[in-house]
Amino acid sequence: MPRIESTAARLAKLGFADGATAARLVQQAPADLTELLDALVGVADPDLALASLARLAESDPGALDRLRADARLRERVLAVLGVSAALGDHLVRHPAHLDLLATPRPDDPRTALLDAVGARADLQRPVAGRDDALVALRVAYRGRLAHLAARDLTREASQAEVTAELSDLAGAALEAALAVARAEVGEGGEVAEIGEGGEGDVRLAVIGMGKCGARELNYISDVDVIFVAEPREGADETKALRTATRLAQAMMRACSTATPEGALWEVDAGLRPEGRSGPLVRTLASHLAYYRRWAKTWEFQALLKARPVAGDLELGAAYVEAVNELVWSAATRENFVEDVQAMRRRVEAHVKTEGERQIKLGPGGLRDIEFAVQLLQLVHGRLDPLLRRRATLPALAALSRGGYVGRDDSRGLAEAYTFLRQVEHLLQLHRLRRTHVLPEDPADLRRLGRALGMQADPVGEFTQRWRRHAREARRLHEKLFYRPLLQAVARLPESEARLSPSAAAARLSALGFVDPEGALRHIAALTAGVSRRAAIQRTLLPVMLGWFADTPDPDAGLLGFRQVSDKLGTTPWYLRLLRDETAVAARMARVLGTSRYAAGLLMHAPDAVALLGSDDDLAPRPPESLLGEASAAVSRYGDDAETAVAAVRALRRRELFRTAVADVSGLADIEQVGAALSALNDVTIRAALGAALGKVEAERRSPLPTRFAVIAMGRLGGMESSYASDADVMFVHLPLPGAGEREATDAAHAVANELRRLLSLPAPDPPLHIDPDLRPEGRQGPLVRTLASYGAYYARWSAPWEAQALLRARFSAGDAEVGAAFTAMVDELRYPAGGLTGEAVRHIRRLKARMEAERLPRGADPALHTKLGPGGLSDVEWVAQLLQLRHAGDTPSLRTTRTLEALRAAVAAGLLDAADEAVLGEAWRCASRVRDAIMLVKGRPGDSVPADARERRLLAQALGYPPDGSEDFLDDYRRVTRRARQVVERVFYEG
Repeated sequence: MPRIESTAARLAKLGFADGATAARLVQQAPADLTELLDALVGVADPDLALASLARLAESDPGALDRLRADARLRERVLAVLGVSAALGDHLVRHPAHLDLLATPRPDDPRTALLDAVGARADLQRPVAGRDDALVALRVAYRGRLAHLAARDLTREASQAEVTAELSDLAGAALEAALAVARAEVGEGGEVAEIGEGGEGDVRLAVIGMGKCGARELNYISDVDVIFVAEPREGADETKALRTATRLAQAMMRACSTATPEGALWEVDAGLRPEGRSGPLVRTLASHLAYYRRWAKTWEFQALLKARPVAGDLELGAAYVEAVNELVWSAATRENFVEDVQAMRRRVEAHVKTEGERQIKLGPGGLRDIEFAVQLLQLVHGRLDPLLRRRATLPALAALSRGGYVGRDDSRGLAEAYTFLRQVEHLLQLHRLRRTHVLPEDPADLRRLGRALGMQADPVGEFTQRWRRHAREARRLHEKLFYRPLLQAVARLPESEARLSPSAAAARLSALGFVDPEGALRHIAALTAGVSRRAAIQRTLLPVMLGWFADTPDPDAGLLGFRQVSDKLGTTPWYLRLLRDETAVAARMARVLGTSRYAAGLLMHAPDAVALLGSDDDLAPRPPESLLGEASAAVSRYGDDAETAVAAVRALRRRELFRTAVADVSGLADIEQVGAALSALNDVTIRAALGAALGKVEAERRSPLPTRFAVIAMGRLGGMESSYASDADVMFVHLPLPGAGEREATDAAHAVANELRRLLSLPAPDPPLHIDPDLRPEGRQGPLVRTLASYGAYYARWSAPWEAQALLRARFSAGDAEVGAAFTAMVDELRYPAGGLTGEAVRHIRRLKARMEAERLPRGADPALHTKLGPGGLSDVEWVAQLLQLRHAGDTPSLRTTRTLEALRAAVAAGLLDAADEAVLGEAWRCASRVRDAIMLVKGRPGDSVPADARERRLLAQALGYPPDGSEDFLDDYRRVTRRARQVVERVFYEG
């Protein structure tokens, strides 16, 4: 007893998990195992290895002597026994296979397995000659498997060598099984001359699919095959196919039938045409006819791996050559990419109980990587033969060399794939069972970790490494597999995926380029050279040209793309962003080909490209956040007001771009655009006012003697600014106690002028023109007034139009208390108690009629003028403002500066019919959208729908109409504004 306890303690120190059990095995073994114990320390599972070693000593006592004498054999055998209980059982049953494990490399597996079933390998169509062929086949196969596992586990063979040899071994087993099938079918007398050396009446080829076809098979897996048959010359095709079917069925049984030595694996012919519903065997012509007419997308993806592995290899090669042409054009099929993605999602949905621990089908599993690589191959390989590789890792390397996958992404995927395949092999070797689920038992995880060389904390290290690789694989898979870029490339006709000079001009003209020669120059400049930058551009451009073609102005889009690329092409992130985050490239094409205004903004801030990738990045930023950034810029530059405001205007340019892109992309409606632009202008004025105040105070060398506020008016006040809007404002100040009014007014005047100057200085950024013309007495009146002066003027001199203008007044910048005092003061004027007198209403109506007659620009078509035309902005706004002037005194909900809010409030108060509000609102939104779209498309403001047919087509497309929808747009605009005018006539002039 003490001896056992002493041995147990020693074994526990050596790394045995169960020292007591190990000690009993050593004590009870028929041969002395103590000399081998130290050698067991480094294996994956010393307890498992010792148990198998004890049984091996019992089965063949001389086996231990061989292990002691041969260090290489000892290392190989113990490595196998420490991982695989199943191969340990095999060696116990067949200790003679130790001789096989002692050989450096065994001979040809096809010859060996055919010999095992009693068939001659030198014959073209060998036939098995042993009664126990199935058992012999399994014994021979497992011996070869043990030898390969030994070389694998001792790092004598690379993973690529292991998977290739496993595939070749499976092919040899299929060949031997086919020899068994020939013997079985021949015994029934059904096949003439089927014996050794006989020709028979049929040629049968076995096509390896999946991992077997790609020579990347794992230890235990179904072997996917397709059968192709041809009648020999003079033979009846029907009879030949019947014979071939019986041969194929018998071959499949020879592999899957249970014997005392178990089965090999299932042979799965489910990838054949029509799947399990279709005939098991077809002729080559029948295969091709099916693929050309009926095949589904997944079948072409499966054919990517096709390789002849057994039977008539010449026929098999003819099959692969014929289907390859179809495989590499499969990506041109309609919905190809979407179908493959949908299939991937279905596969993922089947994984339920295993969840994340499924290393094949789970998130970040092997299938993630394999599908991503296959999809990229099929899309790009049709024109790049270097990508036509069956195996995953060689294909991934080729994709990286070609610039289709980033080097870092390729490296990350390859590392994850290699690790997961190693784990897959170790899982399957343990019991020689087909499994892909990571165990949760710490003992099993310990075996996996130690087999991978993790000694200190095998369970923790393994778990951490597995999660890291799975997470990385999933991240990269989502980026590569779901890239919309592939959808676009896959839809390009083959002649369009790469541009040749001779075809390019015609292609570009067909795409809608007005100047194909100019476009060719841009393309040449972008793609010339052998740099990685040029390679990525050559990949992107054929796709982007299609995207540009879907925009109103492809020429402008391509020009803008070249200009941005020239500015950013040398930065490491730009092209990588376009290639890997294709939403950026697609949206960039849309924006550049639609909006000269947005393109101009981007030219001066090309790094804003980074905003294009996510819808969330295009949402308007909160005004508080913008003001904080703008104020920080002003503070940063201290006394340098010009530089400070230049920084503020640069911020405004970026935010204008954000809003314009959201607008073009359909992510913001016209009310949201108006609010975003108005809030941005508020922030700009507030920050610039801070700089102006600082400069004036510095020049005066004393604090400002007055409190200063900016009141927003017009569209700015209504939070309805357009891209072309000036900032309509009024300036108000309140002298500090003890300050002279003259001094205070001079200081306030200086601040107002400085603010206007700073915001209109020449710069690459859009200016914000400050327009104070809505102030009392207009341009003839003083630029700045005190609060008291405004009160006195409005009390004595104000006209009805001024009360109407004040409906838009709200505080914008400066001293908030002064702003609040101003708006409170004018409330009495703009929201008169009891409403307007009849004479005031008639005055407003006359003013509106005169404006319609006099202010419309000469030569303008009234029906197409968005501001002053019938049913345009002015019509709708005057209706809302008249309702406010008449009823806001008694109806507080009408007290808003926004047009549509006022109309909705009027409906709620029973002052306007809901149907009328709907018509007016639709017209206002339509006219506002058209007015903004004119600025976006042309890059300069305009109030009229263009008379020029081309300009009107560009505008219509920007508004979402098809390329031939210009007249539909015009009809829609006329209809909407005509209906609105009818409401205006009734509600404004007659109500």
